[in-house]
Amino acid sequence: MSVSDSLLVFDMDGVLVDVSESYRETIQRTVEHFTGEKITREKIQDWKNQGGWNDDWALSNHLIGLAGVKVDYQTVVDYFQSIFHGNGASQGLILRERWMAADGLFERLAGRFRLAIFTGRLRWEADLTLKRCAPHLRFDPIIGNDDVTRPKPAPEGLLKACTICQPNERWYIGDTVDDARCARGAGVPFIGIAAPSSPRYKALVAVLKGEGAIAILDDINQLETVLKA
Repeated sequence: MSVSDSLLVFDMDGVLVDVSESYRETIQRTVEHFTGEKITREKIQDWKNQGGWNDDWALSNHLIGLAGVKVDYQTVVDYFQSIFHGNGASQGLILRERWMAADGLFERLAGRFRLAIFTGRLRWEADLTLKRCAPHLRFDPIIGNDDVTRPKPAPEGLLKACTICQPNERWYIGDTVDDARCARGAGVPFIGIAAPSSPRYKALVAVLKGEGAIAILDDINQLETVLKA
């Protein structure tokens, strides 16, 4: 079977890059800015584990509303982006992101699989981090949240990647219940990522198992153990 016959589609946040000090910290700072209260990482993960909260803008806005504060949604988005990308006075938290794959992993995978990305980020944000962290790697296609009409857990983006590539075999690798539900909706086997250091680790493993993950890994560097020939 040729490389073009087998497709690996990756979520990005928590799979390819560690976002604990970027997106998760930005949620905390955004909620605190508008409410005066700092939400814990555990509470954020609790909401993620419920499903339906893949969009960090929407989750931040929801958490602010739960605190009894009414803020225009676009105002929340603008503040979130000013923290994530920087506002002139300080660097954006996006620069804190850390590439999680060990040297050589994707070079080996590229010898066996076509590599693609379907992420909840905007595509230009995905490109920005890829160019900074892994400019030597090629993912094609890269499908962002702005490339679909229905975001995760809807399978639209994953189905789009499969339509473009027309593989005989395919897998989706993600770290949230919405990723798992997206894969199930597309009829694609799902491989879960759950870092033991993550808040609510045991709950995350349980929910990914419940959503039908064929394997749950500590991080992306264990992927080859699942994809043995």
